[in-house]
Amino acid sequence: MRPTGPFPVVVLLLAYFHLPLGAQTPVAEFDLIIEGGRVIDGTGNPWFYGDVGIRDQRIVSVTPAGGLRTTPAALRLDATGHVVAPGFIDIQSHSRDAILEGDGLVVSKVTQGITTEIMGEAVTNAPQNIRTGGGGQHDFSGKHGFAHWLDAMKRNGASVNFGSFVGATTVRMYAKGMTLGPATPAELDTMRAVVRDAMEDGAFGLGSALIYPPGNYASTDELIELAKAMAPYGGVYITHMRSEADAWLEAIDEALRIGRDGGVPVEIFHLKAGGQRNWSKMDAAIAKIDSARAVGQDIQANMYLYVAGGTGLSACLPPWASADGKLLDNLTDPLMRGRIRADMDRIQNEWENLCQLATPEGVLLLGLLRPENGQFIGKHLGDVAEMMEKPWQEAIMDLLVSERQRIGTIFFMMSEENIAKQLRQPWIKFGTDAGGEDPAQANGLVHPRSYGNFPRLLGKYVREDGVIPLEDAIRKASSAVASRLSLTDRGILRPGMYADIVVFDPETVSDRATFEEPHQLSVGIRDVFVNGTAVVRNGIHTGAKPGMIVRGPGYRSEGQ
Repeated sequence: MRPTGPFPVVVLLLAYFHLPLGAQTPVAEFDLIIEGGRVIDGTGNPWFYGDVGIRDQRIVSVTPAGGLRTTPAALRLDATGHVVAPGFIDIQSHSRDAILEGDGLVVSKVTQGITTEIMGEAVTNAPQNIRTGGGGQHDFSGKHGFAHWLDAMKRNGASVNFGSFVGATTVRMYAKGMTLGPATPAELDTMRAVVRDAMEDGAFGLGSALIYPPGNYASTDELIELAKAMAPYGGVYITHMRSEADAWLEAIDEALRIGRDGGVPVEIFHLKAGGQRNWSKMDAAIAKIDSARAVGQDIQANMYLYVAGGTGLSACLPPWASADGKLLDNLTDPLMRGRIRADMDRIQNEWENLCQLATPEGVLLLGLLRPENGQFIGKHLGDVAEMMEKPWQEAIMDLLVSERQRIGTIFFMMSEENIAKQLRQPWIKFGTDAGGEDPAQANGLVHPRSYGNFPRLLGKYVREDGVIPLEDAIRKASSAVASRLSLTDRGILRPGMYADIVVFDPETVSDRATFEEPHQLSVGIRDVFVNGTAVVRNGIHTGAKPGMIVRGPGYRSEGQ
C-alpha cells in the first residue's frame, strides 16, 4: 500500500539510501544525526563544528562535533564542509494557490532553504463572503473562515510550514466591496469583528497594501481601528506602505502612527526607495526607523535582494479608475479613458505611478496570456509602445483591455547601494514577495526572487560582496522572523525546537534565476528538513509534504 501522509525522516532516508527497514541495527536513540558541519544556530552567535540530533520531528541535541559519535541513530548524515542552519522563514510569501490547489511542493522555495512561508499581503482567501468573491470551490465563510482556509491547505499538503496575516484589503472588501469612501460605523464594526475572528483563528496580524485598489481606499483612521481590534491578540501590523517613492518618508510616518495609535508593532514589507530621484532618501528612512525605536516604538522591516520589484501593470493607472470593479468599463469609455490618461501623465503624490518611477525602459512585461500579445512577453514597455506605434500610456491601457487581467510586470526602481545599506540594519528580515514555482511545470516568466532570494543573500551579499557576516544573514533569515511572529518553537537550532534545518555549501550556494530565464533552481542548498522530514536531498526534492500550520499568539481553537 502506498502511504498517503508525509514520510518520517527515518523511512524516507532509508529508502533514499536503499537500506531495508528490517535491517538488524541497534535501537536508535535518534531518527537522524547531522554531524560534522559548521553549526550556525540562528541566534547570531559564531559558528562552531557540531552535531545535531533529531527525533520525532524535533531537535533533541546539539553538541560539539563528535558529541553524538557513539549515539545510536537510524541514519547519520555527514555535513563536513557544509553549514547546518535553521530553515529560512519567508515573511512575505504568495504561495496561497500552490498550497491550497496545487501540489504543495513549492519546489523553488524549498530549494532555497525555505521551510516556512508566511502569507497575507493585503489579500487572503478568508474571511470570505460575496463581496470578497466567495462562492467558488472552497467555502471559507462564517466565523471561522480563516481557520477553515488554513485547514484546507493542510489537507492538500505542503512541503513547507505555512501561516498568514489576515489581508486588510480582504477585510475592507468583506464590509464594503470595491466601493470608495470611508467606512460607516456599521462597516467598521464588521471589519473589527472579522479581524478579531481571524486573530483567534491564528492570523499573525493585519497585512495591508496601500498602493493597490481597493486597499488604498482605506484611511489611516480606518487602519488604526483595525489595529486596535487585533492588539489584544499580540498581532503585528505589516504593510506595503502607501508610498515607496515620492512620499516614502511620509508613508513611514503613517505606518508609525497606525502602530502607535493602534497599540501594535509595525513591520514594513520590502523596504525600498523606488525611483532614482528617491534613492537619496534611504539614509533619512533608516534614521526615521532608528529614531522611533530609540523612543520605544516597535518598528522593523524586511526586504528582498533585487533592484526590481514585481506587480501588475495595472499599478500604473490611478486607483480611482478601479472603483466598484469598473476598471475595464472605464478603459473602454472615451471620456473616462481620457481622465485616466491625464492622471497617468501627471507627476504627483496622490498615487504612485510605477511606470513613471521605473520609466518605460525599466518596465518589463511578463504576464501576457493572450496569443496575440505573446510577441510582447519579455520586452520592455518602451519597446512595446514602439511596436504598437502609440504612447506608452495608451499601450498600457490597450493591453489591459485586451488581457482583462492585471498583467504581471517587473519594475526596475532600486539601487544596489541601498540594498547594502538595508542589509546592515539590525531590524531587517527577508521575504521573497513571490509564490512557489516548479521549473518542470513552468509557464511564462516570473520574478527570479521566486527561485533565488535566499541563495542570493548567501552567495552574492555574504560570500562575494561581504556586506554582512554569514551568522547575521542566517539570524535575519530565521530567528529574527520567528521572534517577530512569536513562533517560539522554530528559527533556532536548539533542543526542543522543531527540526526545520537547511544544510548548504557556503562556497557554492548561489542563485541562478535571471529576469530573462527565471525558472532555474538555485545551487548549493544540499539538504532541507521540515519537521524532521527530508524535503530536499542532494539538491533534489523528495516529494515529501510534512508542512504544518503555524499560527499567531492569539490563536484559540474552535469551541474554546
